This record gives sequence, C-alpha cells and structure tokens, in this order.
Amino acid sequence: MTEARIIYVTTKDESEAMHLAQILIDDQRIACANVFPKMTSLYRWKGEVQKDSETVLILKTVKSQVEAIIETLRKNHSYEVPCILTLPILEGDPQYLTWITQQCKEENEPS
Repeated sequence: MTEARIIYVTTKDESEAMHLAQILIDDQRIACANVFPKMTSLYRWKGEVQKDSETVLILKTVKSQVEAIIETLRKNHSYEVPCILTLPILEGDPQYLTWITQQCKEENEPS
C-alpha cells in the first residue's frame, strides 16, 4: 500500500465542488481534484427516499492530509452530513504517486 489516498465527495453542484477543490489546492492539501457534474443520487435521508442531481469530487492526496481535508470539507460543505469517503491507493504508477506526494505539503507544515 502507498501513502496516497483518494477522497470521494458528493456536492450539491459543480460550483460547490470547484470551491471546495480550490480551497484544498490553495492550502496544498491535495495534488489534484476531478469534478464530475450531473450525477444522479438515490438515497434515504431522514426516513424519506431522495433522488437528487449531485456533483462528484474526487481528491488525490496523501494519508497525512486526510484529517485536515475532512475538517475543511465539513466546515465548508453545504450538506448537514456530507459524503466524504477515503480510499487507500494500493498500487499505481510510481511517478504519479511521487507527484501526488510532492504536491501535498508535509504533515507538520502550517496551513
């Protein structure tokens, strides 16, 4: 397993996804963000089945940044309980994995 991580997030729209990504890029918490607009989500919320259009935000980062990223997302997200899921990257192109690490500041560097 590598230190690289993928964080999967859903947002209300493309504008919110871009705003969250920009905050994290500016803070050097992530190496890259991919925005997938116009996804349909079907889910149960407060006892009711919901069907909504959402935007998916995929963030590429390192393990040491995950906690700070989740905190930033919670603070700036419009949802009461946002979908924020972290996935380990087991393998990948070594050069790309190195690039991810180089783009994210070290754990002990201030924001």
